[in-house]
Amino acid sequence: MRLVKTFGRGRSAAEALIAALEQRGELNTSKVEKIVTDIVTDVRRRGDLGLRRYAAKFDGLQSGTELLVSPEEMKVAWDATAPRLQAAMKAAQANIRAFAEAQKPKEWTISPLAGVTTGQIVRSLESVGCYVPGGRYPLPSTLLMTVTPAQVAGVERIVVCSPKPARETMAAAWIAGVTEFYRVGGAQAIAAMAYGTQTIARVNKIVGPGNLFVTAAKVMVSQACGIDMPAGPTEIVVTSESGDAAGIAADLVAQAEHDPEALAVLITSNTVLAEAVKVEVKAQAKGNLIAMLSLAAHGCIFVTESVAEAQALTNRLAPEHLTVDAKADLKWVKNAGSVFVGAYAPQSMGDYISGPNHVLPTGRVGRVRGGLSVMDFVKVITVQRYTRKGLWAMGPHAIALAEAEGLKGHADSVRVRMR
Repeated sequence: MRLVKTFGRGRSAAEALIAALEQRGELNTSKVEKIVTDIVTDVRRRGDLGLRRYAAKFDGLQSGTELLVSPEEMKVAWDATAPRLQAAMKAAQANIRAFAEAQKPKEWTISPLAGVTTGQIVRSLESVGCYVPGGRYPLPSTLLMTVTPAQVAGVERIVVCSPKPARETMAAAWIAGVTEFYRVGGAQAIAAMAYGTQTIARVNKIVGPGNLFVTAAKVMVSQACGIDMPAGPTEIVVTSESGDAAGIAADLVAQAEHDPEALAVLITSNTVLAEAVKVEVKAQAKGNLIAMLSLAAHGCIFVTESVAEAQALTNRLAPEHLTVDAKADLKWVKNAGSVFVGAYAPQSMGDYISGPNHVLPTGRVGRVRGGLSVMDFVKVITVQRYTRKGLWAMGPHAIALAEAEGLKGHADSVRVRMR
């Protein structure tokens, strides 16, 4: 990891680096837009033929292999799973479900005056597609993180797509009760779920993380199909003045090992801590090839002139994962996907077991939204009801506003009911 001071002689270089990091989401996906456009266009035009072409090219799907993973395959995978891992999956599922239940928006009504009732009703989406990466590592945790809140929301049709699904992922699908699981991934899977093929019917919304190709494809299809967010390569920021160097380094290495494109950053005004973390990261990443590549390319330690500057820089970067020293730090946090507090909250707990979702905003999308939640799977629909008395009380105001805007028909639609 490189160490950059944001003050003194290093100020200009630091500001240039920070500016580049602020554009990271846009710059990353631009590298793959052309090939993703070709893939999405081909799958949209040719359906299964296009889907199979790219699944064979990128995922090694054999000709004649069923795209749909059968219930029997999922059951066999579950039965072959070690009891220790089965127990972990059940615990994770229970915590994710409990957290999603607590997040569910409520229906309510108010009456601002007699004869007028307003409120909201909550309805689940009819269908969603859950993307579960399957490239470097099996990610059964992501299947549980995407499927479980959809189930809590009441979504009727839940589709899972994952390339070369590992036994662990199929086992998670079994315990989750998944009935549509397709062994396809990448931009081609996103296109299939968004536009539909002969085998995979289109869905209303696609959720889940992925590499640059998946992220670019989600953005590309977002006008035809809802998406949660551009959840691209992993990001971690640790903002600390007094943390344990070994623990901080462990979190940085852990997130860096996801992807060579992952972003790992420490922000501190404590020079001694910065140097100690740099040494620890080098030692702990040794032998972890992907982490080493990621840290060499994107790892950075910012040493700021003050604590206030460290806090401001953190909010500028709007990281996916953020670790802070203490509960009091939550007061200054404005932009982050998920926050981990204190020395005993490793980010890996959030990745697997805590309950809050690990599908989180990257590329500074944390400025405008948080992580995946049950609210991504529901619609909040507003409702308005008037009696004659209520219309007579409020109608003149509506007429006045309509006439001020020059919309005679709007005014008349109220006036005709007030005769």
